Amino acid sequence: MVSLEVVSKKENKMTFLVKSSSPAYSNALRRIMLTEVPVMAIEELEIRKNNSALYDEVLAHRLGLIPLTTDLKSYELPKSEEDITERKAKCTLLLTLKEKGPKTVYASDLKSKDPKVKPVFPKIQIVKLLKDQQLELSATAILGKGKDHAKFSSCHVWYNYNPKITINKKADASIFKELYPADIFNKKGEVDESLIIKNNLVDAVANVNEDIIKVDYNEKEYIFQLESWGQLSPKEIIVESLKVFDDKLDELKKAL
Repeated sequence: MVSLEVVSKKENKMTFLVKSSSPAYSNALRRIMLTEVPVMAIEELEIRKNNSALYDEVLAHRLGLIPLTTDLKSYELPKSEEDITERKAKCTLLLTLKEKGPKTVYASDLKSKDPKVKPVFPKIQIVKLLKDQQLELSATAILGKGKDHAKFSSCHVWYNYNPKITINKKADASIFKELYPADIFNKKGEVDESLIIKNNLVDAVANVNEDIIKVDYNEKEYIFQLESWGQLSPKEIIVESLKVFDDKLDELKKAL
């Protein structure tokens, strides 16, 4: 049975180990995390005033790429264009912005109708307004998937086979020091396995000199590195991706 074990987590980053897996399963899980986990992003924009240096199209593009915190319990994916145009409460969220220069307009200046959904990074610059320049707009945010547009991507994730690293402490690694990344050596000048893992340098040390460092890979265990863009926590992304995976397998079972 496939199992998951958290190796480390920090803010929006998580490293976890998937055991008893296969390349097909691991890659399917990775692709679902990238393209199938829904997150909020601005989809439609109504610009009432804009005499800033940015064209409306450029402004819309910048706003669309601002990551928004996402509440999957309160919102659902729009099933049709009508769900968006009619601004159904379960499918859409209204954000407004009204500013006058001179000032720098930040993501935090967007006013959300739902306090749970707001810009992940408040200090993202939208535009600089000079004296008497104005920007007034309303934006509609919806849930979407990364396969439809990059702005709906929840994270970046990649994986490697789980390595087994054997370090020969009796060998003189200093002779081959120039062939290895500097980040694998601790303050004493010794090869440190934890630094190899932490700095993701397993492939860099493999096959250089097996008498010093030997790397074997377990083809049934996979180390995943997940970095969330902030809309959802790494845990939420993993849980949601597993739900999506199960739903897809159920659909396949019914089709068969």
